[in-house]
Order: sequence, then C-alpha cells, then structure tokens
Amino acid sequence: MFSRNAFLVDIVSTNIGRILRLDSIEEGKLWRGIDVLIFNSWHWWLHTGRKQPWDFIQEGNHIQRDMDRLVAYEIALNTWAKWVDTNVDPSKTKVFFQGVSPDHMNGSFWGEPQAKNCKGQTKPVMGSSYPGGSNPAELVVEKVLQSMLKPVFLLNITTLSQLRKDGHPSVYGHGGHNDMDCSHWCLAGVPDTWNQLLCATSFLSHQT
Repeated sequence: MFSRNAFLVDIVSTNIGRILRLDSIEEGKLWRGIDVLIFNSWHWWLHTGRKQPWDFIQEGNHIQRDMDRLVAYEIALNTWAKWVDTNVDPSKTKVFFQGVSPDHMNGSFWGEPQAKNCKGQTKPVMGSSYPGGSNPAELVVEKVLQSMLKPVFLLNITTLSQLRKDGHPSVYGHGGHNDMDCSHWCLAGVPDTWNQLLCATSFLSHQT
C-alpha cells in the first residue's frame, strides 16, 4: 500500500487555511498491523509558494506562518518516532526509514563553485566521500532514530546519492530548458540502487 503523506504528520483544513500540525499523526492509524513499513520524508519540506501544501504550521497551541524547516522537520520526526515506539510490535512489523534524497543546486558542495546546479554534469563525484559533508536533514534523521525505543533500520542512501551529481533530469526534466530539475532522479538510475539495497536488506532481516 502506498500512503501519500510527504510530511508524515497531519495537514488539516481549517477556517483559516491548511495547517501542518507537527505534533499530530492521525494518519498513522492506516499503518497499524502492516508487516513491513517503509517511511520517507524531507523532499517536500523545502517547498515554498504554490508548491507548499500548507498555509500555517502548528505545534501545540501555537500557530505561525512559517519556521525554520529543519527545526520543523525534527519536531515532526519526533512525533513519528513516538508513534512507532507506541504502536509497533517488532515481532510482527519491520520498520525501515529511507534516508534523505539530496539535491545538487550548488556546485561548491562538490568542489565546482562555478557550477550553479546540476546542469551539464555527466560524471559522478569520484571517491566515497562527499566534499560538501553530511546532509543536515540526514543528521536529523540519524539523531531521531538513535533516540527511539523500537528498532528502525535506516536505509542510508544519502551519501551514495550525493555522489551522483550527474543523475538528475536536469534540463530534460519537468520544465525543459526553462527550468532545472536537480532534486529528482532519472529512471533508470539512482533509485534503482535504493531498491536493490532495500531488497537485500529485506532478505537479510528476514533470515535473522
């Protein structure tokens, strides 16, 4: 089953607009009793303007127009983590969290400051480490998972994806030469590697 909830926590419609509730996760009722749960979030947290699917952010009784997205992301992930710790029985359900999918919008992160984005990139970053360092959102994911009581397996695809600055649709994406797509991936391409890792991990976890 595919559950389309890019933020994991709830977005509700009210008389003042759409509210992203960082401490509410009512949609979690759909996830109970599933044999394998695979979660993923971050891509949509940086969207603004017409692509942003909410008008306000709420935590507790406090409602505001916006806040630091990385801070909001951590609050939401902690809400999700509490749900997993409360509702998941590890003997019946295996939980995976796919790491953060990075974009390539700043060439200085991979050692090419003259490159504004992924346009014209035809080769990956050589080596096994990314010059720009760890993705901040991925560090948040790791921090939250380490604090949890129930086991969650991190599918850490971030670094290997950071190295693939050449793997995006670029000018061949959704907007053609009028727009750059440096956050999605070509198919076939990088996501196939993610799927192979998920498949291998699933078999290993089943054997153990």
